[in-house]
Amino acid sequence: MNDIIRTIKEKSADFSKSQKIIAAYITENCEKAAYMTAGKLSEKTGVSESTVVRFAYELGFDGYPALQKGLQELVKSQLTSVQRMELAYEKIGSRDILSSILKSDMGHIEKTLETIDKGQFERAAEAISSANKVYVTGVRSAAALAEFAGFYLHLIFDNVCLIKSTGGDDLFEQILNVKKGDVIIGISFPRYSKNTIKALRYAKNNGATVIGITDSKSSPIVPESELCLIAESDAASFVDSLAAPLSVINALLVAVGMSNKEKMQKNLEKLEQIWDEYEVYDKNDG
Repeated sequence: MNDIIRTIKEKSADFSKSQKIIAAYITENCEKAAYMTAGKLSEKTGVSESTVVRFAYELGFDGYPALQKGLQELVKSQLTSVQRMELAYEKIGSRDILSSILKSDMGHIEKTLETIDKGQFERAAEAISSANKVYVTGVRSAAALAEFAGFYLHLIFDNVCLIKSTGGDDLFEQILNVKKGDVIIGISFPRYSKNTIKALRYAKNNGATVIGITDSKSSPIVPESELCLIAESDAASFVDSLAAPLSVINALLVAVGMSNKEKMQKNLEKLEQIWDEYEVYDKNDG
C-alpha cells in the first residue's frame, strides 16, 4: 500500500479537484477501493468514471485494472477476517451466491492457466521426482492443501514428510535434518504464515530445493523459493478461494505420478491388496 499511497501524496499538488477527491478516498479507504470497479469508485466519490480511469493513468498505470490490481496486491495480506467478510458482502450482496463463487473460482483457474510459469512447473515436478526426501508444509487454510499433496505423494514415494504445525516453532524439529538433495514444498496464501516463511528460509539455508506455491510474485515466500508456482486466490472473502491452488497441486501430483509410473503402479497394486484384505472401503456387496 505504501508505494501507491506515497505516489498519490507526491503527485497530489498536480491533481485536479476531482482527482483529489479520488485520491482522498483511496488513501482513507484503500482496502475497499482495491476491490471496486471504476464504476463503483466513481459512484462512491461522486466523480465521473472517465475521471477515475484518467486518475489511474496519472499515477503511471496502464489503466484502471492495473491500479486496482496494484492496490489488491498491497492490501490483501493486511485484511482482517472481518474486513474480508464485509468486502465479500459488498461484492456479492444478495446475488446468487452459488453462481457468483463458482464463476469466481473458474476465473481464478483460467487466469492461473494464462499466467503460470510452465517451465517452473516442469522443473518443480522433476525436483520432487529426484529428491532424497520431500517435505510439505502449509498452515491454517493452506494446511488442507498440504494434506492433499502429502497424501498423494505418499502413494508414490516412501520419503515424504508432511510437516504439521500447532502454531508454535515445533516445525523446526520436523525439518531439523533437511539438507541438500531434499525438496520442501511450502504453501502459503494471505494472510501469509510467518512459520511457513521461516521453515522455507531454514531449508533454503541448508541447501534444500524450495518450491513455493502462493498467490503473487510479491508474496513473502517468493524470495525464499528456488521455484515458485503462482495460483490466483481471492482475498475479498472471509473464506479463502483455493480452487486454483488446488488445481495446480493436482496437476503437479499428476506430473510427478506420470514420471514415476512404474513405482506408483506397484505401490497402488500393493495398497489395493491391503485395502481388500482389511476391508478399508465399502464395496456395497449387498
